[in-house]
Amino acid sequence: MLFSRQIPLQLTPRRDCRFDDYVAGPNEAVVRTLRQVADQPGSHVFLFGGPGSGKTHLLNALCHQTRERQGRAFYLALKRLPKDAVASLQGLQELDLVCVDDLHVIAGDEVWEEALFHCFNRIREADGRLVISSREHLSALNLGLPDLASRLSWGSCLQLMPLEDQDKLAVMELHSDALGISLPVEVQQYLLKRHDRSMAALIQTVENLQRAALTNKRRITVPLVREVLKAASVAEQP
Repeated sequence: MLFSRQIPLQLTPRRDCRFDDYVAGPNEAVVRTLRQVADQPGSHVFLFGGPGSGKTHLLNALCHQTRERQGRAFYLALKRLPKDAVASLQGLQELDLVCVDDLHVIAGDEVWEEALFHCFNRIREADGRLVISSREHLSALNLGLPDLASRLSWGSCLQLMPLEDQDKLAVMELHSDALGISLPVEVQQYLLKRHDRSMAALIQTVENLQRAALTNKRRITVPLVREVLKAASVAEQP
């Protein structure tokens, strides 16, 4: 048995997401722009990219940067909030920075769209900084509230591009280091050649490997990778 039900999902605390820990690859210009948000009151950025492109990392890095400068920052993960949590948007205009992650999750939800529209207006009137992320470009979100789409189009629009293989390897190394494990070179190469190459899938597999290695007191090797991938495939079957 690869995974024990008694082992918690998160075995070690994640380290803070910082700009220096983000593997930019082809996205260096995007990272430079985001680093400058703290110096630009009233700035508004719409950031989009596929799953695993690092949107959440960058939004949290921006919040961390703001707090290091004694500013007040708030990160809002829409995919984790129930519909009746719209009250959490009240008073955000008093902060120096507000980061809203995963806008695509609420696209078409009348209650959330209306609440976000008024929240964004209050932040703009207060000259606050606002960064919103989505998996899709604004034009593909199919927002039901035209005024919300209009507000979101006023600021900068930045796209995160997919990473090259060498950058994916660097991300896996950083993530494995944060989890307190070491990925041998042959394991990294195996994952890139024989596995789903999306960054989200690679990161998830690294975390699965950590759990399997600790649960079974085994070294991380290619045979263990095969077992972990097989177990994950079986778990996904209906």
